[in-house]
Amino acid sequence: MKIGLVGFAGSGKTTVFNTMTGMDVPVGFGGELRLGIVRVPDERIDELSAFFSPQKTTYAEMIFCDIPGEHGAEKKGLSPRGLQQIRDQEALCLVLRDFVNPSIDGDPDPAGDLEAFHTECLFADLEIVERRLERAKKERAEPQEVAAFEVMKSTLEEERPLRVLTAEDLNRDYLRGYGLLTDRPLLVALNCEESEAGKPLPEGIANRLEELDAAGLVLSASVEAEIAGLEPEDQAAFLEDLGLSEPALARFIRTAYRLLNLISFFTVGEDEVRAWTIRRGTRARPAAGRIHSDLERGFIRAEVTPFTTFMELGSEQAVKDAGRLQVEGKEYVVSDGDIMHVRFNV
Repeated sequence: MKIGLVGFAGSGKTTVFNTMTGMDVPVGFGGELRLGIVRVPDERIDELSAFFSPQKTTYAEMIFCDIPGEHGAEKKGLSPRGLQQIRDQEALCLVLRDFVNPSIDGDPDPAGDLEAFHTECLFADLEIVERRLERAKKERAEPQEVAAFEVMKSTLEEERPLRVLTAEDLNRDYLRGYGLLTDRPLLVALNCEESEAGKPLPEGIANRLEELDAAGLVLSASVEAEIAGLEPEDQAAFLEDLGLSEPALARFIRTAYRLLNLISFFTVGEDEVRAWTIRRGTRARPAAGRIHSDLERGFIRAEVTPFTTFMELGSEQAVKDAGRLQVEGKEYVVSDGDIMHVRFNV
């Protein structure tokens, strides 16, 4: 899962990136896109690994992309290069400044910055949609495609993001390849002063995010960077002083999984215990394809054990003996925590 960090100049975006990834990218340094891979903590993987003692344990991963700040410098608009880098992301995290930055004139205005970013994305998407709609009509494209782009156009003209449209409202097959920004899941990180780190999102921003079908969290990137450098026992004390129960990374991952509707299933054995990330509602056959394309192509059945069942009974054999092993076909909807073994033939 690739999440692009975006933000106007001085928002603390790169500090957030460093905090999340443990990297040390210079703040204010322009240039190329920077990537950081973060392991997604999961106590279930820890327990399964302790049971199987595999040669390899593989956690789910989240890729953070620190998109160079030139796209939002001084709020003058998104540059073509910045736009393309943003379009390549699976989801966006907009970092909003809510702290005094001596290098920037004026008080922080996170609500205004949110609207500025939203407006830029609307205009960028509308330009693409209008151009494609005009061409589709000239080429006499199939009526369903024309109708889909007309729905997108009217939605954007109403200043609503495309992500608010349900599958019933819009066939997203027609969006493929366009990288429309307002259809990307949006997570907002309100980067605040240390004294505000333990407080909830301001009501006005929370309400606006609900309207935009987006999610948000509060963090203080500079303080979180300090916390990340502490020993675990010291981290807990520091977090408690701030009124927090866990570091920003854990809160960010949980919020992102909820926003993106993601779950994990597991494959286990002496060679490897591994977590696989899929969207909630994914059926067994495409889930098998996450492991390897051959498993999807030659799918026969999936042998499934819920994680809680496995831990309750204590072994794969005990699960079978108790008649609790689920043998599922390709239409089975995979649940969070399922342990799967795929039978296939190619």
